[in-house]
Amino acid sequence: MNDKVNQLNIPALADGTVPLTPEQIVEQLRILKQHMPESAPLTVSDAALLRRAAAVHDDLVRSATNTVGASPGLAGVIKLDADGMRSERMDVSRWSAVEDELGTMFKGAQAANLARRHRLGLAVLQTYAIARQLVRKKEYAELLPHVAEMRRVSKFGRKRRPADGPPVVIVPSPGPVKP
Repeated sequence: MNDKVNQLNIPALADGTVPLTPEQIVEQLRILKQHMPESAPLTVSDAALLRRAAAVHDDLVRSATNTVGASPGLAGVIKLDADGMRSERMDVSRWSAVEDELGTMFKGAQAANLARRHRLGLAVLQTYAIARQLVRKKEYAELLPHVAEMRRVSKFGRKRRPADGPPVVIVPSPGPVKP
């Protein structure tokens, strides 16, 4: 029944009782991304620049927040008052829950797709093995070109071609001379 619902493009229920198609999920994720502030990806070097200051211990965050609260002049210099620091700290905590949930969702999607690849790969390997046996009989001769093609594209049992260039010869060095 779920396949028929998805083929008709009937929107899935928000409670998850009707599964979405992969395309619908991608569309929903893109919509969610538009609602996430500062969600642009960073380059490796930009992320490295942010990591050191981002990794300060929470005790230091609390202490610095209290210090800024005690000195309005200091708040003016760093352009953030104690209430702003507390708000930012709460945002970090709340968005870390989003990170955790997305990570769990990502790992679940990876696991589900691995299971799909396994089912498909197993069916392919079984097809190849059975077809190789069947072509030995004349009544299955129509499978010969298919088995030949599967054999041609299969990477199982093939020796790797040597890399271009001269072969590398390893000559053992003589060990220390024993008296």
